[in-house]
Amino acid sequence: MAEKDLGKSSTGMQPNVAALLSYLFGWITGLIFFLVEKENKFVRFHALQSLIVFATLNIIVMIPVIGWVLAPIVGVLGLVLWIILMIKAYHGEKFKLPVAGDIAEKKA
Repeated sequence: MAEKDLGKSSTGMQPNVAALLSYLFGWITGLIFFLVEKENKFVRFHALQSLIVFATLNIIVMIPVIGWVLAPIVGVLGLVLWIILMIKAYHGEKFKLPVAGDIAEKKA
């Protein structure tokens, strides 16, 4: 597989590794990488998408009754999404989710 040129990252890491790590602890690492990364739009996109997606999932499960009922489904969905997003980021793909990806693309 040919390596993609994703530019430089102000984190000192390879952009694909920084993008993967932005998903590692959900919205927390998304926020950290979004604040730390100043120049690489690929890393900023993945960091912001991580922040939006995983903060939203956390908020959903905190809603009384409805969130508690949906928690098992959201948990499984979140796990699958987490794995897919990390793999796509590591492979240098800009895997854009509906709504969250659109927002991240505009703000990155």
